Amino acid sequence: MYGMEFLRNSPELLAVEGLDTPDIQFNPNGYLTLASEEGYEQLRQNFELQIDMGAKVSFLTKSELSKMYPWLNVSGVAAGVLGRENEGWFDPWSLLIGLQRKAISLGTQYISGKVTGFSEETMDDVILEGTQQSNIKRITAAEVTLPSGETRTINFAILVAASGAWTGELGRMAGIGEGHGILSVPIPIEPRKRYVYCVHAPDGPGLQSPLLVDPNGTYFRREGLGGLYLCGQSPPEDKEPNVDDLDVDYSFFNDNVWLTIAQRVPAFEKLKLHSSWAGYYDYNAFDQNGIIGLHPLFSNFMIASGFSGHALTLPGGVTQPLAGIQQAPGIGRAVMECIMYGGYETINLERFGFERVLADVPLFESNIV
Repeated sequence: MYGMEFLRNSPELLAVEGLDTPDIQFNPNGYLTLASEEGYEQLRQNFELQIDMGAKVSFLTKSELSKMYPWLNVSGVAAGVLGRENEGWFDPWSLLIGLQRKAISLGTQYISGKVTGFSEETMDDVILEGTQQSNIKRITAAEVTLPSGETRTINFAILVAASGAWTGELGRMAGIGEGHGILSVPIPIEPRKRYVYCVHAPDGPGLQSPLLVDPNGTYFRREGLGGLYLCGQSPPEDKEPNVDDLDVDYSFFNDNVWLTIAQRVPAFEKLKLHSSWAGYYDYNAFDQNGIIGLHPLFSNFMIASGFSGHALTLPGGVTQPLAGIQQAPGIGRAVMECIMYGGYETINLERFGFERVLADVPLFESNIV
């Protein structure tokens, strides 16, 4: 809900004198999450929690879904939850550019390069959270290799590892996952390749179509006004594609995505594939959820990553990662609070800390977007 508040006020929040107001092209069509009989009770529990938290959502029975969406085949569907307000989709590139140029106007420097090493120091017998602890580490500088091949050093007080799919790799440069004890446990965030397919279906659901999530994790949503739709599905763990390239697997569309959406929406039976692409998710292999906060062994190494794994987890273990960028405003606020005030002020996110990885206590989510 805070993310939507930020997006709603983005023209003012991201305004920069002398530049056009950013247009993130928000489409307030909401999400419709469907559940089978197997997932019905979990969907009901999540709906009740969302209502308690102030979300504007509706629980729809099978018959109500048929009446509201006559184009929808509800075979195998027990119920659905529809977001009525504060949901939709937008142009993530426009939001990124808007945030970047606002940050630059406030004094931020952006450097195009790759972190290739760290310098660190060990602080003996420090007081941390009221107890005396030894061997607390501190990262003091990063070696950055520029596109020209030249290397530079950046000294800093605080490092925020918001490096997406490569956060685990960044952690290994600091020894996280490469040592003993606490340092034997890596940051479990890695790249996972996901395909997005754009299809043309002039007889599709139309302007009032929500972003629909099928019980098996396949999703689709409208793209623009010309009969185009975006769709996709996450593969099972044992069929994850190779991440060495961004080639698109078209057989995955034919064998998995198209079969599902054509069954769910008969108008998609005659669709045509218009375009496609692949990209990386910052996937938390531990519990498909975000990690935020200081690493327990480093006094100034803060993690803020893994949010693409904010997943739709379905019965049978199917996971469908969806737009982690919608959490970005809230995560940014939380990181700022930790830096400025030493802890969370607005929403306590301690349960999303790295400590749960060390304790082997995953924080799974069930049947929600």
